[in-house]
Amino acid sequence: MKYYLIAGERSGDLHGSNLIKGIRENDQDAQFRGWGGDMMAAEGLELVTHYKDTAFMGFLEVILNLHKISGFLKKCKKDILEYQPDALVLIDYPGFNLRIASFAKAKGLKVFYYISPKVWAWNQKRALKIKQNVDHMFVIFPFEVDFYKKFDFKVDYVGNPLMDAIANFRPDPDFKQKNQLDVGKPIIALLPGSRRQEIVGMLDLMLTVQPHFPEHQFVIAGVRNLPSELYARYSDNQNVNIVYEATYDLLSVAEAALVASGTATLETALFNVPEVVCYKTSGFSYAVAKRLIRVPFISLVNLIMEKEVVKELIQDEFSEKRIVEELAKILPGGAGREIQLQDYVNLHRLVGGPGASGRTGNLIVKYLGV
Repeated sequence: MKYYLIAGERSGDLHGSNLIKGIRENDQDAQFRGWGGDMMAAEGLELVTHYKDTAFMGFLEVILNLHKISGFLKKCKKDILEYQPDALVLIDYPGFNLRIASFAKAKGLKVFYYISPKVWAWNQKRALKIKQNVDHMFVIFPFEVDFYKKFDFKVDYVGNPLMDAIANFRPDPDFKQKNQLDVGKPIIALLPGSRRQEIVGMLDLMLTVQPHFPEHQFVIAGVRNLPSELYARYSDNQNVNIVYEATYDLLSVAEAALVASGTATLETALFNVPEVVCYKTSGFSYAVAKRLIRVPFISLVNLIMEKEVVKELIQDEFSEKRIVEELAKILPGGAGREIQLQDYVNLHRLVGGPGASGRTGNLIVKYLGV
């Protein structure tokens, strides 16, 4: 069978790579083509476009790049028609993928969606469009099953694919030495995201707290898909280090973390690292989001737990003073550290164990009748 996959972000590339393994376990003759990143390509995806060229964050940023996005959509549609896949597999990335789903369904293609768009957070009526254009949806949070039930759309709950990635991870025992980290100094990890806008908008502010914690070393989780000059000016700071493509190794040795809102908030919690969640975007994008979003939290940890487990510092709250206050609470001896770690125990129970990628791959192949 021929599979066309589309992932538009770093996390989607990770989950897409594991999904390719899951499909191949059930369809040994599977062929893969599509949009994604280095991890999917390493698993055999014939890569058409890398996600680093298509990632736009925030309402204003999307508006400013509408012409580019329109060009990407045309390119993708043309390539799908030329490839004629047996299945189109969309991975999160709703702004782009929901348009492709509508196009593909009209062309008579089989459409699968892995990792539901967060339609429960805002504009819930999009669920009706998903029901219309998606043959099978595979969701990763239990509450999403009940949400789609309200729209008479049966979805498959497969578990959370992060557990697959974490289960496959093996820490490097020489990680600190290889990256010239001080083996005797505790680490505060900085996870500023994988998009240019996130690095530019948040990393400087994260680092303003460094003088307040001189007994710690600060380590930035860098990514290779961004230009190296984005990180270059931090390399001269004696108490700041940058490690590339080693986020899990960094989390495995970190004492606490400052994390940009996104998948990394859940990854950090699943590594049992106390964290403060940070988010800042353009004033316009924030104003629009505030009017539209219908959930009380932005971090996956708090959404899954349905309460504030990790502190969220959003927009104006994201300041040096507030970061220092909240970070102090979750370091050893802080008032909130043990409370957060105890909540993580319940979080692990709710998220469940590994196997999401294999279950999804099995269901896709089963629905195709292979």
